[in-house]
Amino acid sequence: MVRTPLSPRERQRGERFGALLRAARGERSMVDVAAAAGLSAETLRKIETGRAPTPAFFTIAALAGALHLSLDELAAACAEQDDDCDGQVLSA
Repeated sequence: MVRTPLSPRERQRGERFGALLRAARGERSMVDVAAAAGLSAETLRKIETGRAPTPAFFTIAALAGALHLSLDELAAACAEQDDDCDGQVLSA
């Protein structure tokens, strides 16, 4: 299966999402958060650095649960039209 290349806007949204996760993780280790979400630390690293800019829904849901974030807040913070997501920490 061949994937359509991501647009620059999709890549930027992935980078914003990664930055949001890093900020929400705070002092917790990547290994701790990944384990709580049922992911490998390498998968979380790829998402946080934007190398995996379009994670699956259930991956996002698992990370939201591990970080005590609501999916609604994540969606609103990283919507395409929102360019101010970088570094924003959300409340649960």
